[in-house]
Amino acid sequence: MHTRDLSTHDVYEAGRGIEEVARELGREPDEFVKLASNENPHGPSPNAVEALRATADEVNSYPKAVHADLTDALAERWGVDAAQIWLSAGGDGAIDYLSRATLEPGDSVLVPEPGFAYYGMSARYHHGTVETYELSKASDFEQNAETVLSAYDGQRVVYLTSPHNPAGSTASLADIERIAAETHDRTLVVVDEAYGEYADANSAVALLDGRDGFDARDDVAVVRTFSKAYGLAGLRLGYAIVPADWADAYARVNTPFAVSVPACRAGLAALSDDEHVERSVETARWAREYLADEVDAPVRTGEGNFVLVDVGDAGVVASRLRERGIIVRDCTSFGLPSCIRVTCGTEAETKRAAATLNEVLASVDAERDGRPEVSDA
Repeated sequence: MHTRDLSTHDVYEAGRGIEEVARELGREPDEFVKLASNENPHGPSPNAVEALRATADEVNSYPKAVHADLTDALAERWGVDAAQIWLSAGGDGAIDYLSRATLEPGDSVLVPEPGFAYYGMSARYHHGTVETYELSKASDFEQNAETVLSAYDGQRVVYLTSPHNPAGSTASLADIERIAAETHDRTLVVVDEAYGEYADANSAVALLDGRDGFDARDDVAVVRTFSKAYGLAGLRLGYAIVPADWADAYARVNTPFAVSVPACRAGLAALSDDEHVERSVETARWAREYLADEVDAPVRTGEGNFVLVDVGDAGVVASRLRERGIIVRDCTSFGLPSCIRVTCGTEAETKRAAATLNEVLASVDAERDGRPEVSDA
């Protein structure tokens, strides 16, 4: 007995956790700072923590009413009908729902390269195929309509990531509208805004109902998550905002009760805590600027809660940072073997990361030039 042929399927490579790295190196977890997975350094909102505590005695029931409560709250937040909100287990769950709703066997999707591996993974799970468009480091990972449309060839779904992971670039609403307008009527343009709260840009939700001077479109969907600015990554809570005429599709594609009672309660509470989100966004903005100013290597700040640093050899630098207690993301898996991604931490974490990275870069440079490594003493 065997599984179906999965040889063409990618494996998602998550950022490594503190406990995992500490065990591998024989060290204590409190020696490490994890800046690899774009998690919120301030944790969840205190409101969400209290909601989780209060929800413990409700987990014997399926999340019916609370699911509707969160859906209604999100619909009000975005100014759309409740039927346009598709709650899911994380943003990747929303991507799966959109794949189920659109893809027939053999349909193809168009995804950015580099980009989030799960776009293609979800398509292949649903018997689709994957094509790519390149976001070039040489052009500063600029996202524009020309880049996407030059690679477009009738794909059923086109994915945009704004802000982009790992580069942090954004796509303008004008470019997104042009992509939607110049692709086939049956093509859905999915805008992944997982890091949207951190960006100084309007959401593509405006294109769904014709705000900000745009015509309303029925071929754009937006993916959002509570994992980043809201600090609820461990609860797995996300959602899609879909065209109005997709109202009856959710019940046909969603996983029954995929979003738990605690996740729904925490999401509702987090939505009410604008101060926590504002603090998280401000911390990320400060950290991006600090890293750009202090790190002795090219830093692309972008508009996420991370920066992309060109260090020459990502594997070597990431390994030596780990040895010094700083866990970052080696971007080789993104096709960027010279780059690391550093999550924006607290002020103390960010300053430690910058100083340690500079030490590592200096030691690597000294070895390359045949000079003795400079001591910290």
